[in-house]
Amino acid sequence: MYRKATMALAVAAALGLSRAATAQTQDELKALREQVRQLDRRVTDAEQAAIQASSRPASESAMNPAVSVILNGIYSNLSQDPNGFRINGFTPTLGEVGPGVRGLSLGESELAFAANIDHHFRGTLIASISPEDSIGVEEGYIQTLSLSYGFTVKAGRFFSGIGYQNQIHAHAWDFTDAPLANKVFLGNQLNEDGIQLKWVAPTSFYWDVGVEAGRGRQFPAGPAGGRNKNGVSSGNVFTHLGGDLGTGVAWQTGVSYLSTSPQDRTFDDPDSTGTTVTNSFSGRSRLWVLDGILKWAPNYNPTYTNFKLQGEYFRRKENGDLTFNAVGDPAAVAPTQSGGFTSAQSGFYLQGVYQFVPMWRAGYRYDRLNAGTTSNGLVDSGALTAADFPILAKYNPTRQTVMVDWSPSEFSRVRLQFAQDKSRSDVTDKQVFLQYIVSLGAHGAHKF
Repeated sequence: MYRKATMALAVAAALGLSRAATAQTQDELKALREQVRQLDRRVTDAEQAAIQASSRPASESAMNPAVSVILNGIYSNLSQDPNGFRINGFTPTLGEVGPGVRGLSLGESELAFAANIDHHFRGTLIASISPEDSIGVEEGYIQTLSLSYGFTVKAGRFFSGIGYQNQIHAHAWDFTDAPLANKVFLGNQLNEDGIQLKWVAPTSFYWDVGVEAGRGRQFPAGPAGGRNKNGVSSGNVFTHLGGDLGTGVAWQTGVSYLSTSPQDRTFDDPDSTGTTVTNSFSGRSRLWVLDGILKWAPNYNPTYTNFKLQGEYFRRKENGDLTFNAVGDPAAVAPTQSGGFTSAQSGFYLQGVYQFVPMWRAGYRYDRLNAGTTSNGLVDSGALTAADFPILAKYNPTRQTVMVDWSPSEFSRVRLQFAQDKSRSDVTDKQVFLQYIVSLGAHGAHKF
């Protein structure tokens, strides 16, 4: 563009000089010089306009990110006090695993920003807004766009690729809350600070392999917020296979392995006198997850009748040291003591959701946990009794859940859910939830 402007100026000057050579009077020469000056001014103005145009993006909104808001409101009717919620047989997690508060409440809402940074990276920030008006970063990461051979790298804070349910945002769940297994083994939902390398194979069926390295900022690692150390505190490897069976049937299955090294992972538990003390666990935690999902949509049209079957099996082994009364509460039945601790525990859930007519779905989920076998050196040696660790008393929690929801569009959903929750060994909590979920703004597609 600058070259064209320069050429125009040269042509104008040459034309002026040519005419000047044939001018007969001083007046004609003066007029020609004025024409050259005017042409020079016009070219300069055009050149400046070209420079300004080239410095602006093609569109004034080209660099604006996609913005979306998810609003989530819940009415909860709980037969048991949610302040006393516990999942007996399993050490309490560092996450929010309870059923929430009674009555009306604004559930956890979501504010999301996402955009391509350039042709190499994409950025995503998803903030969660709690009913208590606190704001936290649910996910915040960059992801590569231009790596070859099916590789992508994700760095920042993100939902771990362990299992299936853990990778899905709460507003896209088929039930109001997470399965019991996700609560006791992943603290409800594991989002890690770290880096993920993932490879998608160039095959006719879907196959991915991934590895993650993180700082262990939350359960099952510990303490809360992550250890004060350089390097990696948790690692996860996973792989998934999937494909199309024809006649509208699609499937996916996967296996994951999460390894962490908790250091002073604390939990509160009343001792034999009823005094609440803080205990802690340090050692090694290994978790295996097997997941599977089957979807059926006749004529490949999920808008109408469709069915989804989903399930996951968890198995965890932990070994290390358990410290009783870790903070030295003088009101406890005994001073601070430590002993060996091992456990092998498991759990699963299986759920099915059927869309029987457009906009209406019904679903059922069954949860079961197995407290398995545990060995507590402090109890085995006689230093303390099992009554000093009531949360670890052997018990196999179960829960049955049914729901029906109505989705008048892809941007709104209203759900009614009823559950019989036997997480506590002494009572059954009958839970009723009435929930709405609405989406404002552009929102990306959900996971398969």
